[in-house]
Amino acid sequence: MREIIEAYRRIGGFQALHVAEAADVLKEAVERADLRFFSFTANLVATGLREAIAEAIRRRLFNVVVTTAGALDHDIAKAEGARYLPASFDLDDADLADKGYHRLGNLVISRDEYGPYVERFVFRALDSLDAERIATYELAGHFGRLMPEGSILGAAARAGVEVFVPGIADGAVGTAILTYNDVQRVKRGGRRVVIDVLKDEERLRELVASARSLAALIVGGGISKHHVIWWAQFKGGLDYVVYITTATEYDGSLSGARPKEAITWGKVKRNAKAVHIMADATLVLPILLGYL
Repeated sequence: MREIIEAYRRIGGFQALHVAEAADVLKEAVERADLRFFSFTANLVATGLREAIAEAIRRRLFNVVVTTAGALDHDIAKAEGARYLPASFDLDDADLADKGYHRLGNLVISRDEYGPYVERFVFRALDSLDAERIATYELAGHFGRLMPEGSILGAAARAGVEVFVPGIADGAVGTAILTYNDVQRVKRGGRRVVIDVLKDEERLRELVASARSLAALIVGGGISKHHVIWWAQFKGGLDYVVYITTATEYDGSLSGARPKEAITWGKVKRNAKAVHIMADATLVLPILLGYL
């Protein structure tokens, strides 16, 4: 990968140069920052990037993960044997629905291998859970200990990397927890599980407060991006940050906002080493992670 990064540096323009600069920033961040966030959205886990993300976590290139509920959904479904098939953005979606498939971009997944697989795993995992009130990072750790090492949650659990899911209810995992509680409510001796998201915030506050320097690789936008930079402001902002996104800033969205906008909020330091890559993560993330 070093040859590719150096080739991009020689190209010297546009996003190729940004990728080379991002490689430099991330290398220094991994070497020097003691708190290193990895934020990514669920759609990436539906692709073959899942394994690259898991490997980066296994090697502890990053020591805190913030992601979305769908990332858990896809990670669990794949661990349970769901097949994600390459397809096309131009398929007939009504026809796919009639045949029992979900489409995610140019991937398709059998409906029977998504929600049911996730629910089956969540029910099994919650049955073996000791606590009745639990934070999302604790729940992710519990799930990971029941999953293979090649999965994201499995790699994180074995590497001691905490995974935070601030929007835990926004996906199949959240619905499965709700359904599990419905079943427990009518069961003699049933035990409901309560997700304590404020316990997550207490843990994030503790991690940020005790860190000497903060770094983040933020892929995509939304709640996983905002949660990282939100907490960074309470330490004066990120020291190192790389954004990878295809969103633009001109609609005022958080997903498209560049690192320099975050300076005004105190979420990125004025002297931070920051790079914004406008590109599809499936094209550049394997190169950056491979380089690291």
